[in-house]
Amino acid sequence: MAKPPDDDSPVSGVSRRTFLKTAGVGAAATSLIGAAPGAAGPTVLGPDAVPLALKINGAKEICDRGSCGGCTVLLDGKPIASCLMLAADAVGHDITTVEGIGTPEKMSPVQAAFVEADALQCGFCTPGFVVASTALLRQNPSPTLEQVKDGLAGNICRCGTYSRVFEAVLKAAKATPVAGRKA
Repeated sequence: MAKPPDDDSPVSGVSRRTFLKTAGVGAAATSLIGAAPGAAGPTVLGPDAVPLALKINGAKEICDRGSCGGCTVLLDGKPIASCLMLAADAVGHDITTVEGIGTPEKMSPVQAAFVEADALQCGFCTPGFVVASTALLRQNPSPTLEQVKDGLAGNICRCGTYSRVFEAVLKAAKATPVAGRKA
């Protein structure tokens, strides 16, 4: 019986060891070249405290690992996990939290649909779901159930009220006016 090749045996003429050596030399050479003269490099902040100016209307920390979606905010209209972004990287961008989407007196269609569908229990995940749902409906005003599930896949509900959340998003889609469609 033939002996199987070990991890360092070349396949197609290139071994893993040769590949890693070549990649390492390439990376080292690239770092030695540096930026072209006169090219603007990245802004360096620190090492001491640096004041930052951000336009934001509030946020809360939840898991601090980007695993639950509860801290979802809109950065220039796109949903992101705020716990995974450095504040310095947000300078000059518009940041919208759930508080910027609507108020108790004037709820957005998504917020109103969450209340109507009873799409919240403990409320821990609700801000992230509302923000992510708002972004989803801005991108796709008439999603299918599968598209809603895909669009909210990064958000976790500890109470398991997913069916109500999906119902609320589909209800909000029907209630949100879209060009050529009646509300």
